[in-house]
Amino acid sequence: QVQLVESGGGLVQAGGSRRLSCAASGRIFSINAMGWYRQAPGKQRELVATIASSGSTNYADSVKGRFTISRDNAKNTVYLQMNSLKPEDTAVYYCNTLPPAHDYWGRGTQVTVSS
Repeated sequence: QVQLVESGGGLVQAGGSRRLSCAASGRIFSINAMGWYRQAPGKQRELVATIASSGSTNYADSVKGRFTISRDNAKNTVYLQMNSLKPEDTAVYYCNTLPPAHDYWGRGTQVTVSS
C-alpha cells in the first residue's frame, strides 16, 4: 500500500523560504507524475506544481517563478522549494500522483506565512 508523508511546513515570514518534502513508500515515483497540491482555509484544494517521471515541470501561475518542484526517484521523495513566500501561500500542502489518487492523500503539512 502506498503512503505519502509530507513534511517541512511551519511558520515563515513573508518573503521567506521553505522546503517541503514528500516521502513515499512503494515505487510510485518511478512510474508516476507527481504533484504538490494545497488547500487554504475555506477554499478548494488546488494543484500548484507537477513533475513528470521525465523531470519536466509545470506550475500554477500563482507560484511560477517562486516555487520549484523536484524529485529524487532513488529516495522516493519529491520536494517543493518555496521562495518569496506570500501570506496567500498559507495552506496545507499535500503531494499526490497526477491525477491524484483518492487513497494516496496524506495528512499534509501546514505552511503559514505571516505578513
